[in-house]
Amino acid sequence: MKSVIIGLCILLFIFAAQAGTFLDTFDDGELVKWEELVMFGINVPGSWEIIDGQLQGSNHGVTRLLTIGEETWQDYDIEFDVKPLEKHGPGTIVIAARIKGTWGVVCGIDDSAGPAAECFGGNLRGNFFLTYAQKPHAVLKLRKWATFQLSVRGKHLTFRINGKQVLDPIALEPLHGFPEFPTGRIGLGLANYTTRFDNLKITGPDIPNKGGLSVTPRKKLAMTWANLKQF
Repeated sequence: MKSVIIGLCILLFIFAAQAGTFLDTFDDGELVKWEELVMFGINVPGSWEIIDGQLQGSNHGVTRLLTIGEETWQDYDIEFDVKPLEKHGPGTIVIAARIKGTWGVVCGIDDSAGPAAECFGGNLRGNFFLTYAQKPHAVLKLRKWATFQLSVRGKHLTFRINGKQVLDPIALEPLHGFPEFPTGRIGLGLANYTTRFDNLKITGPDIPNKGGLSVTPRKKLAMTWANLKQF
């Protein structure tokens, strides 16, 4: 048992030593290199804008994701702070990984059929999904910060909120014709909420340090759906 623990510690040390870190605090007022993916391909009114150095998303209807990164990214940890300000109906707040084309894996809190933590994968622009795990979970408190964390290592995914694992570790097996989602971009998103996001951090061996995706700071800029590159 001791040798197993030592081995795991060595692997974690190697991963940390080789890892790069991309940070976005949204203080520069920019959404350069972010791309929008609208789930189900249904357009409904909404907006993304940066307010007081925080990303604010708002919409009424289906989940919209903002994604960033490269489709070649494989193993990484994603973390960001999230604060729902207003609820507009049954909704979701999500974190996403391994997005390649329109396929990806999404985890979050969904209260459309009773509040639950869930993870699913599939064609995010269609209606072809596979639910990997689902468990009752309280909705996020309005005007209270929480932290979403998602780790993907090989075929395994772990979803945490405020440092607490909320679902059993998930194996991304190619079940029923679904891919195993080996690589892809990351994302954050929401449906039927007005929500603030902040302090995005992505860490992993394929991740460039901030300079790889950084931009020259300019004045704060409000962004709408029309300003964002569509998938």
